Amino acid sequence: MRAVIQRVSHASVTVDDKTTRSIGAGLVILIGIHQYDDEDDAAYIVGKTVNLRIFSDDDGKFDLSALDTSAELLVISQFTLYGDTRRGRRPSFSHAMPPDPASDLFNRTLRLFEQTGLKVQTGRFQSKMEVSIHNDGPVTILIDSADRHRTRRG
Repeated sequence: MRAVIQRVSHASVTVDDKTTRSIGAGLVILIGIHQYDDEDDAAYIVGKTVNLRIFSDDDGKFDLSALDTSAELLVISQFTLYGDTRRGRRPSFSHAMPPDPASDLFNRTLRLFEQTGLKVQTGRFQSKMEVSIHNDGPVTILIDSADRHRTRRG
């Protein structure tokens, strides 16, 4: 599972020309689900995301997490995070989980985010969405659940 995390001053998602959800200061989290991901991957992504110290303290240093700041979360499904561009000019999405099981795992991931006590909003799974992101910093972080199995040394 991959997550692109952006610290935002505010953000919203629009589906069918209607703003369906919006947040104030917090994080936009774009979630891509690999064909072999499971709930352990979801738990890793959620735990890393809400505990990342990417919010500034009074001295301007990254020392506070989403939990510390009661950040709001906008979580969006983004299968294109598994686009493979190694060959040709059109990305292949063959490593992304098919829609039905991905929807189930995405919903379980949302429940894990909700269990943190933070305000969680989302778009509509498998819909064309327009996401408005007002990146604060800018701060953008990539988390991949496969990294938990890799050593820190190359």
